[in-house]
Amino acid sequence: MSTTRVFLLASSLARLIERERGGQLVRRGYFPEGPSRSTHVQLEGEAGHLVLVSPHPTGMHEDLTAISRLQAEALLELAAGQVELQNVSLDIGSHIAAVHRFISPGPLDLITIVFKHDKAARKFQPPAWFGPEVTSDPNYQTRAIALAGLPSPAVIEVTDAALHSLLDILGDHAREPQPHPSPAARAPEASEPALDPGAEQEFDRLNIEDSVIRDLARALQPQGR
Repeated sequence: MSTTRVFLLASSLARLIERERGGQLVRRGYFPEGPSRSTHVQLEGEAGHLVLVSPHPTGMHEDLTAISRLQAEALLELAAGQVELQNVSLDIGSHIAAVHRFISPGPLDLITIVFKHDKAARKFQPPAWFGPEVTSDPNYQTRAIALAGLPSPAVIEVTDAALHSLLDILGDHAREPQPHPSPAARAPEASEPALDPGAEQEFDRLNIEDSVIRDLARALQPQGR
C-alpha cells in the first residue's frame, strides 16, 4: 500500500526549484463528493483525464479515463471548484519528490513524496529545506483547496542550512557525468586529413612525376672516369 507524505515549502525555494527544473501546468476541477467515491477532471498540457477515486482494500484507487482537451475544458467549467498549479519533479536522491506551486485559488507551495510501503514512509527523514509536515491536515488536500480555498498562510523560515542543502541537491544533478563518445565515434585526428578519391589519384600522379624527374636527372649527370 502506497503512502504519501506532504510538506510545506518556502515560496523562495519553490521558485528556485522551478527555475532550475521547469514544470508542467495542471488544471483540476472537482465535483461534489459522493457517499463512496469522488470525481475530478484534470488537464495537463494537451492531455485530459476524468478521474474516479474510490475505496480499495489497499487504499484509495484512481481510475483514469482519457478525454480530449475540449472535453476537459468543458468539464472544468462545470466543476464546483478548481485549482491551477505548476508541477515540478525533483530527484532528491533516494526518492522522487513533486513540488506543487499553486497559482489558483492563491499562492501555496507544497512538496509531496509517494512511498511504495508505509515502512519506507515512516523511515524517511525530510531534508533541512523541507517545511513543516501537513500530511494529516485535510485542509491541504487538493480537493479541499479547490472547494474551500487556501488554508491559513504559514510562515516558513529559510535558514542558511536549508538553502545550502537544496543547492547541493540541484548541484548534484548538474554535475552528473556526461556520456563520452566511444573511440569509434570520435573525430579523426587532424595530423593527416583524409583525401577524397580524386585528390588521392592526383597526389599519386605527382609522386610518379617527381620520381621520373629524379631518375632523369641522375641519368644526365656525367659519369666519373
